[in-house]
Amino acid sequence: MNRKSSVHPYRLTIILIAGWGCISFPLNSWSLDVTQPIHVERRETVSLADAAVRALQHNLDISISRHNKESQLADIIIEQSKFDPNLSINGQYARTANPLNRPVFGGTGFNLNQITTFDQRNYSATVDASTNLITGGNVDINYSPARTNVNQNLAGGFLFNPSWTGGLAFTVTQPLLKNAGIGINRTFIKVAQNNAMVEQHVFRDRVLTVITTVEQTYWELVFANENLKVAQAAMKAAEELLATNRAKSKAGVMSIVDVLQAEAAVASRVEQVLVAEKAIRDQEDQLRRLLNPGEEELRQDVRLTPADSPITVLEPLSLQEAIDTAIEQRPEIVQAKKNIESGELNKQFARNQLLPTLSFQGTMGLAGLGGDYGESFVRNFSGDFYNYGAGLVFSYPLGNRSALSTYNKRQLEARNAEIALANIRQQIIVGVREAVRRVQTDFKRIETTKSARIMAEKQLQAEQERLKVGLSTTRFVLDFQRDLATAQGNELRAIVDYNKSLSNLARHKATTLDRYHLELS
Repeated sequence: MNRKSSVHPYRLTIILIAGWGCISFPLNSWSLDVTQPIHVERRETVSLADAAVRALQHNLDISISRHNKESQLADIIIEQSKFDPNLSINGQYARTANPLNRPVFGGTGFNLNQITTFDQRNYSATVDASTNLITGGNVDINYSPARTNVNQNLAGGFLFNPSWTGGLAFTVTQPLLKNAGIGINRTFIKVAQNNAMVEQHVFRDRVLTVITTVEQTYWELVFANENLKVAQAAMKAAEELLATNRAKSKAGVMSIVDVLQAEAAVASRVEQVLVAEKAIRDQEDQLRRLLNPGEEELRQDVRLTPADSPITVLEPLSLQEAIDTAIEQRPEIVQAKKNIESGELNKQFARNQLLPTLSFQGTMGLAGLGGDYGESFVRNFSGDFYNYGAGLVFSYPLGNRSALSTYNKRQLEARNAEIALANIRQQIIVGVREAVRRVQTDFKRIETTKSARIMAEKQLQAEQERLKVGLSTTRFVLDFQRDLATAQGNELRAIVDYNKSLSNLARHKATTLDRYHLELS
């Protein structure tokens, strides 16, 4: 009692003056000025499907992946081109003037009295066509006509001067051990085809990732817009309470403390609205960036309005069916299987390289001679002058350490590819199980948060009725208003999280494209 009596009367006067000062001035007189420069805003309503398609059309990662896929397709043609025919044409001219100091059969007489010039001119052409066989062999056809001219004063002993010769040669080489067989020689074509298939599924994986990212960002934008409505409703309720308290305070039926508490609550609600508005702009920018509109378009102020509403019903869900679908459709599974196939092909090729080289070589040729090209050509193909031969060529590097080390390396790579597939399957199963649980949990959260929101509404309504009859205080009403806003936000968050979980589950099952009826060509 003594301590209470020690309070000076002027302190209470100062408090009252300060309180009435706060009541006399409206809230806008001290609130933060957030006026922005006037500028033109363009509003655009966007659906989830439209956002997904636009993101795929302009996404930079998708463009890079598409180019990589085209590059892998080019590698197939490069490997196939190793069996394309090759044609070469070669023409030459040569002149030789040599001194002679002794007779040359067919070119000079029996005796030479002085040094004589032996002038010879050669004209030759070679047409060669060759191709590698898919069996590992090689076929070569060579036709080489030539014309030889010797200085006339010495050419008395030649049958033809100038003389035309022609040669046709056909050569076949076929490995019998190393590099023999269609399967071995198609190894790198099949590997290139597998790599192209892998890159195609890498491309599909990136498409799924892009769409899922768009979905997640889109639902966050939906949450931000709805959360702003919650914040605005909370601010409106606080303003209404403040107006009521001011009126009661002027009438002398309510203390100034209740007015101050209401004003503090309004200020807090204004801050929440500002933060919610900023969150909307941030999410709009994130979604617009995913749509890749171009730098000039991105500089403009465009407001995005989501057209789709979140789902609030439980979709039919089977864990085992979801796992089976994911194992069947996930791009990583196909990639791992193709890597295993390529590993086996490389291992078989490396095993073949351990064999010695044993090749069959066969050749057959025709020859002709004449005073002009026509006569030489006829005699060339008459069959009167010919040659042929066949043989085997064997070679083997002692130790063969390079081939043996390569084979061991390919064995390890093949085993690692099998282990990688098993690891991916395990990761997919665990990921799908977690995604299914998340969907189920988030749907249950919708029910519980909805119940909590309904209870918060009833509690607030009851507390407001108690305040009207003087059985409650402003503080309690403000607390229940805050609890209602929190419950509404929690319900909204549960709904959005449920839709994001459905998107996440579709990504784990690799069925995202089916949701939009999209196909990759």
